[in-house]
Amino acid sequence: MEKALWYLLAGTRGGENRTRIVGLLDERPRNANRIADELDVDYNTARHHLDMLIDHDVVEAGGGDYGKLYFLTDRFERHREAFERITEQVDVGGTETGFGADRDADARPERRETTDVRTDADPDITD
Repeated sequence: MEKALWYLLAGTRGGENRTRIVGLLDERPRNANRIADELDVDYNTARHHLDMLIDHDVVEAGGGDYGKLYFLTDRFERHREAFERITEQVDVGGTETGFGADRDADARPERRETTDVRTDADPDITD
């Protein structure tokens, strides 16, 4: 489990959001829409991170397809100390941080909107 946590939290771009999801679910179960709102990310982004956490047995879903709730797994709970060690060492957003560390509750990463702009003046872009 520790290797999977290193991969999920430090080895890939989405580690910060996955750490934040674990923090939210540690407070109480939530559905994907609520998680997306609280992280200020697109619903599909939240689902992607939830799917990765499910694939590595950190999170499990309960309930029906619509509005299903997500919970931390018993396996994760047995490895919580590893999670906390990793998050204390991982540089998130340019600062050292730990799970449950004192953070400004309103400090969230800026939500980025992307647009795909193509023009005829971009000769290197092909369809």
